[in-house]
Amino acid sequence: MVAKTTAPAGTGGHEVPQRGAHPAREQSAAAGKAARQLAPLASHRDFSAAASRDPLGLLLDQAKSRVPELVPVRHGRMLVSPFAYYRGAALPMAADLAGTRSSGLWVQLCGDAHLLNFGAFASPERRLVFDLNDFDETLPGPFEYDVKRMAASFLIAGRNNGFSKADARAAALASVMAYRETMTDFAQMPTMAIWYAHFDEDRFHEIIRDALGEVSPSAKEPVKDKSAGGKDKKAKAAKPAKKAKPAPGARRGHRRGPRAREGRAGRWER
Repeated sequence: MVAKTTAPAGTGGHEVPQRGAHPAREQSAAAGKAARQLAPLASHRDFSAAASRDPLGLLLDQAKSRVPELVPVRHGRMLVSPFAYYRGAALPMAADLAGTRSSGLWVQLCGDAHLLNFGAFASPERRLVFDLNDFDETLPGPFEYDVKRMAASFLIAGRNNGFSKADARAAALASVMAYRETMTDFAQMPTMAIWYAHFDEDRFHEIIRDALGEVSPSAKEPVKDKSAGGKDKKAKAAKPAKKAKPAPGARRGHRRGPRAREGRAGRWER
């Protein structure tokens, strides 16, 4: 059954639907629909900064708990570019999000789910998998916080690397579309199947090769990465040879690209 209780911080004082320990799938679906009433999609569209907002003050207060000798290094790296600042400014964004509406569906957040905190690592089964790989800021909170930080990171990284606004927006939309579709898949899977689901290196490389096959050879030349503390690191850029039009359906939420061609089956190894 779905019961109502006082909402935790971050829901604007709205009541939150609570579920039992092991709800049936139908109960979970009903809880999700009830949660949407607390935070409709349109409520995530706008943001109004509080009059007392002080992101730099938050960062300076946070620096008091860090190794003093490393604080100037950290701040110097954040000055390199907008995306470098965004990477180091998880706290100001969390403070901003705390004043927004949420569904009250809490999870164990990554806490800093920007795109560069996704990567490959070895699993206990000695398989190379692709997933979130940084949990320094992990804490319980509304699931929307991680999704919004991830989406914003694609938008900022796109602009930081010279992509058009349309391309950056399409990348951000594709990221949240992938999240939505994957959660839909997980909702149909048994608990143990979700536990063992993983995205392995071979599947990741296959998608990258598919994507690179759609751009010109000149777009694959190495470029300097300006978001890593000013170091001349090399990165592969999959930038279109000419200004790309927004992907078909980018504003309508339609499926597209490699994920659309492969279909829903075979996306997750179990």
